[in-house]
Amino acid sequence: MNKKKGIAILGSTGSIGTQALEVIVAYPDYFDLQVITAHKNVDLLIEQALKFRPNSVVISDENQYKKLKDALWNEEIHVYCGEDALCQVVESTEVDTVLTALVGYAGLRPTISAINAKKSIALANKETLVVAGALITELAKERGVNIYPVDSEHSAIFQCLTGEFHNPIEKIYLTASGGPFRGYSVDQLSKVSLEQALKHPNWSMGAKITIDSATLMNKGLEVIEAKWLFDLKSEQIDVIVHPQSIVHSLVQFEDGSMKAQMGLPDMKLAIQYALTYPARLKTNFPRFNFMDYPSLTFEQADRKVFKNLDLAYRVMDMQGTAACALNAANEVAVAAFLENKISFLAISELNEHVVEEMTNIISPKYDDFVAIDLAAREITLQKISSL
Repeated sequence: MNKKKGIAILGSTGSIGTQALEVIVAYPDYFDLQVITAHKNVDLLIEQALKFRPNSVVISDENQYKKLKDALWNEEIHVYCGEDALCQVVESTEVDTVLTALVGYAGLRPTISAINAKKSIALANKETLVVAGALITELAKERGVNIYPVDSEHSAIFQCLTGEFHNPIEKIYLTASGGPFRGYSVDQLSKVSLEQALKHPNWSMGAKITIDSATLMNKGLEVIEAKWLFDLKSEQIDVIVHPQSIVHSLVQFEDGSMKAQMGLPDMKLAIQYALTYPARLKTNFPRFNFMDYPSLTFEQADRKVFKNLDLAYRVMDMQGTAACALNAANEVAVAAFLENKISFLAISELNEHVVEEMTNIISPKYDDFVAIDLAAREITLQKISSL
């Protein structure tokens, strides 16, 4: 390999970002870390900058800029702040691949900038496609940009499709662990606590995505993401609960045959595959042993109890800005739940209320997404204050 691959990690202090740094440092002859960014976790960003020595660091919270600048003033590292800087650093000629690991809607604008600059995208920020899937996929086609999925389920589908891109998909199955409340009734969900919701059985993730997994909204967002990544209709996407999290997802082809991608639940594998595709670099990750998992089980996801999943299918069929409104409402609702301001079930109730209240713009432009996102957040906050 003649040239190292220049990597920008947007959201390096989060769960995906920190694991991506582990992948990158394991292959010093393959990767060249150019950019790391954080929203407001300035202490960890400083620590990462001093350890991994990127070319540039960005803190999007401008209140943290002075602390970052002071800590790195004597280092050969460029220091920037704000959303505009976030969008500009990904355009660097030294950057080949941008890993978007920001949480939520915040990932949309810098991802658009990276695509416009013709950078390959390793997408861990599913909300980018949920909010503006049509816009993003069309722009990627125009610019000739590849989007490599980092979510374990979408990485699994992508891996199953390698060598099969000429064969039409009949159906895909996204697997879900079921979260901490698998098998619960609505009455049981009405009594769950924040502490219980933050205990995911199989995966170690940030607080927001952990709550989304508990409500099955994360799976709903993944359904919408899959529609755009693989050009599917809602009836071609099914969700099955697989508590062991060994089968990461499956593809069914028109001849009836199925492919599954399996492995221990470790996000580093999906991150590495997105950054190195089509190569598979040797790892020292723990290996799966069938004897440790003598029984793999599957069951239907309960869309009547976990209403967020059903709502995701509804907005996917509504098209337009409906999914943007859902995502905005959910981000605000989850934040309120994390602050103990609302109940667990109120999350899905707020989401449904906002989707029904919002105007759905069928052929939106970028500015429409911005406006709908703001309006949906405001309606959600107003509803929370009246509870």
